[in-house]
Amino acid sequence: MSTTTANAMAAVPLRQDAGVIGLVGLAHMISHFSQLLLAPLFPWLKDAFDASYTELGFLMTIFFVVSCAVQASSGFLVDKYGPRPILFGGLALLGAAAFGFAASSSYAMMAGFSALAGIGNGVFHPVDYTLINRKVSPPRLGHAYSFHGITGSLGWALAPVVVVPLAIAFSWRVALMGAGTLAFIVLAVLVANRSKLDLPAAAPQQASGKQAAAEGTFEFLRVPAVWMCFVFFFLYAVIISVVQAFAPEAARQLHGTPVALAAMCLTVYMVFSAGGMVFGGFLASDPARCERVVGIGFGVAAAVALCIGFAPVPGLAVPALFGVMGFATGISGPSRDLLVKKSTPENATGRVYGIVYSGLDIGQACAPLVFGSLMDHQHYQGVWLGLVLAQGLLVASAFKVRKVRRTVAVTAA
Repeated sequence: MSTTTANAMAAVPLRQDAGVIGLVGLAHMISHFSQLLLAPLFPWLKDAFDASYTELGFLMTIFFVVSCAVQASSGFLVDKYGPRPILFGGLALLGAAAFGFAASSSYAMMAGFSALAGIGNGVFHPVDYTLINRKVSPPRLGHAYSFHGITGSLGWALAPVVVVPLAIAFSWRVALMGAGTLAFIVLAVLVANRSKLDLPAAAPQQASGKQAAAEGTFEFLRVPAVWMCFVFFFLYAVIISVVQAFAPEAARQLHGTPVALAAMCLTVYMVFSAGGMVFGGFLASDPARCERVVGIGFGVAAAVALCIGFAPVPGLAVPALFGVMGFATGISGPSRDLLVKKSTPENATGRVYGIVYSGLDIGQACAPLVFGSLMDHQHYQGVWLGLVLAQGLLVASAFKVRKVRRTVAVTAA
């Protein structure tokens, strides 16, 4: 570790950074928890509202479409009023929506509370990354991004673990009330520690280089690297959506993987991805190599995906290959977030992250339409080829972000 890095870490106590990272990660976990709140309860909701699975799936569409719109706009509020009140509001809306689901007596009410939950969910990325980028010391940013990604994965994993047992033991309404209670407990923890989330207004800076792009409210939209990051996250969302929804079944059909092992593929992927994020936090300590880390990580993942889709792989080996693919993807996670930070004007953090991360919601909304059609027509190799193409394009977009950013820097100089 260099002397400069050591001095920077010593200047900010570890306890101070850890407090911010932990609180932001806890809130991020509830965001992801809420994204998968209804899906595990579909069998109960289908009977309760006499709804088809298509209608129930549309509740998720409402959630993500609203979340996308809010995510793109909430960054402006974060930059104007600070992240703390927006974060508290988002958590309160998620908790209220969960209790609203529990009290719903019709499908229309469920749809309305899906929109409310989408509003609450849309604030988290602009809030989280504004707090992390401005309150965590630079040498620990990689670890902050790593922990942030891990807590999101834990939130996805926690949702069915919490709501399904409660639904079996009591009812789906009790399960949703339990979820709402959890959201309000986390909100209470954050309010009790609100001083750690206080963020003073950004100090005025001389307008030069990328700082100049933040002077006007919408000037950041003219930064080419911002839109390249948007494309990057759109592709990332496509990859995650395919892996979560279609890749395990496509692999089972291609290689005759036993059903029980195929069902394990996603869990193996997520567990190894979390492990990769821990390791990736150390790699992200050097901002200069973030594009290379992303390129290598997703390049390895693409090679594994190509192997699963087109090589004569033994069915029993498929879960292990999902693990390798997950670990390679996880390694790139912290560097992926650092890539955006390097492209963000100093005083427009909330706005940039709001626009960039709305690509996640759009990608998750679009990918099922394309890859679901491939599955319906039994084009299982097409699913894996599409995944490989998305991973390859993502690698190219990461280096394109760096090229665009350097071009702008040279022009500004």
